[in-house]
Amino acid sequence: MDTDAIIAVANEHLANAVAYLSQTAIWVQLVMMVLLFGLAWIVSNRVEPRVEHLARGITGMPGLLRIFAAFLRRLEWLFFILFLVIAYSVTSTLEWPGSNNLIYAVMLLSGAWFIISVSSRAIRSRTARRFFAFAAWFYVAAMILGVVDDVSQFLDSAAFSVGEIRISVLSVLQGVLLLAVALWASLKLGNFFDNRIQTVEELTPSLRVLLGKITRIALIVFAGFFVVSGMGIDLTALTVLSGAVGVGIGFGLQKVVSNFISGIIILLDQSIKPGDTIALGDTFGWIRELRARFVSVVTRDGREYLIPNEDFITHEVINWSFSDKYVRLDVTFGVSYDSDPDTVSRIAIEATSKVDRVDTAKKAPVCWLTEFGDSSLNFKLRFWIADPQQGLTNIRGKVLRELWYAFKENDIEIPYPHREVILHNSMKTESS
Repeated sequence: MDTDAIIAVANEHLANAVAYLSQTAIWVQLVMMVLLFGLAWIVSNRVEPRVEHLARGITGMPGLLRIFAAFLRRLEWLFFILFLVIAYSVTSTLEWPGSNNLIYAVMLLSGAWFIISVSSRAIRSRTARRFFAFAAWFYVAAMILGVVDDVSQFLDSAAFSVGEIRISVLSVLQGVLLLAVALWASLKLGNFFDNRIQTVEELTPSLRVLLGKITRIALIVFAGFFVVSGMGIDLTALTVLSGAVGVGIGFGLQKVVSNFISGIIILLDQSIKPGDTIALGDTFGWIRELRARFVSVVTRDGREYLIPNEDFITHEVINWSFSDKYVRLDVTFGVSYDSDPDTVSRIAIEATSKVDRVDTAKKAPVCWLTEFGDSSLNFKLRFWIADPQQGLTNIRGKVLRELWYAFKENDIEIPYPHREVILHNSMKTESS
């Protein structure tokens, strides 16, 4: 369609609009709708406070709460639609003012907008919600006004060709809408299947994470192929393009691909899993979540480190709970040479057993004399814990505190280092 044809069509529609607005019945309907909207606004202001307290009773359902809040904010439109229904019925019965098509069209458009705007609040993303509301209402409005074919023909006329592929504004809009719906449905299904997989206790935590990620990726890929096929694009035409994109990804996204593959390897070999206590370099903490690109590690000070998956493959990792959750800790101390070694060992074991986190059921603490030091008998105390994710420094501190109290109670001295300094004073006698 060329420019002259578009201008001619526009002038024709403009002339029809002017002729339509020159009718007396149209202005009567416009005045009626303005008055009905004002009445609806007054009624909604009186009704809204009385039903607002119902929203405060909705707990645990954020989606329903958002929909109910949107319903309250658009309460005047609900009354306006109801008043339009009454007005349409009355004018049809009285056959006045001759035509009520405008009231009928506004009633349908307002009802469609009200339903779409309220129901779209279930979508959390603000951008996606607005796009869905605009696209849905635009399509419904075109259907109500009977201009779907004209709009489709106009949008399809603005097009260009790339080889054998014809791209128009209409096909782009259809593709974007189809892609948005397909991705939204794939993500929702992926989350649903992932939540169901996480509840299967027969699977290991790593296998549950792996299956959830594979399911999500497979659904997203399927959505992409579905959109391409739905737009009528031959998949074989994308072979060369996909090869070029693959080479570009190989060179430009090496780290991203490496971390992704490393994440799959970690999930397959189960070297780490959510809940494990690990040490990587200077980072010590417990694994909160395994992602496609990184591992979330939470430390004892509340910091959350996002460590690339590749580091867990190429660096040395200490997993405190890889095959067994029990961890042995050592505490060294020294006592005076006047102390009895057997008594010291017994008191140290009894004091350690009083600490709540020390596991004495499976492996009892032991204490050995290890060295005759310069100023003390040196001992090594060994004990086991079953919750390394709760911290190691704090449990060592509790054990040392119990040892201090026990030694004080039994008059066992913890000696200070002794240093002896000898001063030599030499005097030289000069003879004169």
